Amino acid sequence: MTPPEPTAPDPALDAVIHPVNRLQICSMLAPVESLAFSAVRDALGVSDSVLSKQVRILQEAGYVTLHKEPFNSRVRAWIALTPTGRTALTGHLEALRRIADLASPSGTGTAADGGGS
Repeated sequence: MTPPEPTAPDPALDAVIHPVNRLQICSMLAPVESLAFSAVRDALGVSDSVLSKQVRILQEAGYVTLHKEPFNSRVRAWIALTPTGRTALTGHLEALRRIADLASPSGTGTAADGGGS
């Protein structure tokens, strides 16, 4: 049996979103209006500097906004997914689903849509 021909990377995969921390950040933000920086940091289990770097990359792509506001004697930061970020995340997740479908036993479909086991 001949192995399947390798395929080119899916063009819908978004190189900005794809790294795991950025994918998790965007996925956490998708169902909400915004999240506190500290909540995202704690959920990911990363340092402030790691999260800041990832958020900055997403900001530069236009995928998230960072809003800071005074809170008692400190400043509280909120991260929100932009419409551009939502569109990019949706496309990226669809591409990942297509890739995952290739791994299903039949190679066409998943258990969710009745095509897998």
